[in-house]
Amino acid sequence: MLYLNTHEIATYAVNSDPERLPNLHRAADTLANLAQWADENSDGWAYWPKPCRAAASLQRLLIRPEHNGYDAVDCDAATLAAALRPVKAFLTRQGVDHDAIISA
Repeated sequence: MLYLNTHEIATYAVNSDPERLPNLHRAADTLANLAQWADENSDGWAYWPKPCRAAASLQRLLIRPEHNGYDAVDCDAATLAAALRPVKAFLTRQGVDHDAIISA
């Protein structure tokens, strides 16, 4: 199971430029929101595997080499939408409004 800890997630959220990399910024921001929600509504992001598994595609998206560093390139909207699908499904099963977690 892929697992980014909260420090790594925060680093991606801070380092993703919303002007230059809007889709990756949205992915990082959504992942940060999900981890925070898990911390507030369970034993925590680190101890509840369901949200982490649901966000595996988001995590993979953020750690790809071409999406990091000074010369990073943004992912396309379709790729982001596909990565968000399992997160939305998880949130629906938990009875959580997507707008509270998914970054706009």
